[in-house]
Amino acid sequence: MSDHAQHQHYFVPNPSHWMIFGSAALFFMATGAASWFNGWEPGRYLVLIGFAILVFMMVRWFGDVISESEGGKYGRWEDVSFRWGMSWFIFSEVMFFAAFFGALYYARQLALPDLGSLDSKLLWPDFSPHWPSAGPDFKDPFTPMAAWGIPAINTLLLLSSGVTVTIAHWALKENKRGQLALFMFLTIGLGVVFLTLQAYEYTHAYSELNLKLTTGVYGSTFFMLTGFHGFHVTLGAIMLTTILVRCLAGHFKPEQHFAFEAVAWYWHFVDVVWLGLFIFVYWV
Repeated sequence: MSDHAQHQHYFVPNPSHWMIFGSAALFFMATGAASWFNGWEPGRYLVLIGFAILVFMMVRWFGDVISESEGGKYGRWEDVSFRWGMSWFIFSEVMFFAAFFGALYYARQLALPDLGSLDSKLLWPDFSPHWPSAGPDFKDPFTPMAAWGIPAINTLLLLSSGVTVTIAHWALKENKRGQLALFMFLTIGLGVVFLTLQAYEYTHAYSELNLKLTTGVYGSTFFMLTGFHGFHVTLGAIMLTTILVRCLAGHFKPEQHFAFEAVAWYWHFVDVVWLGLFIFVYWV
């Protein structure tokens, strides 16, 4: 069958059960995290179980899609659908982080001044409504996370990784396989170093700064925003590693490589979110 005839009709895959695994993974992770944060220690194991299920689902589901792609089942219409699907997925991620940035804005610009108003002085006479603040009821001293140091280094790392993945994309378009593999490897390496430094930053915050998830509104917004971003970087690094393996296997063509582009879009999104975090969480 010719390629033209093969792509006359839109490819419809067989019914899939992998979304059930994805739902179960998210259920375990959400339930476990909520339980863990509220003092139930086994909750951490539920989070790990959920993450393991999520990784298993990604490996198997992506494997099915890769087999279909390499089997020549995708054409122009499927490519358009994938682009729309990835675009809406990234939009949903934008809205996800917008909710947390909105919570940060509300706490800093609306709730905090209100807590420091004249009426509230009767309840909290010693409270100073200046950010960063853990709120009027949090009495333990803590040190806010400084912008210059690890956060600035991590900003440089992620911005550099955006450059390296773009160079890798150019190399793929020009069919320069050696350059493609090198810059994909560099991109993954920069992401891993970012995560390593963030883990060290968290350890430093808990052990030396008394800055924890329970440190009032500042601690909760700091760790929720940076923690979810770190989770997205972890997923991005896994996807980049998958794409690197496919590049080494020669799966992509200069004129047809949307899987590579989709992961590059996601990685650039992660970069942009981090810029927002660095400015509004660490710096301002």
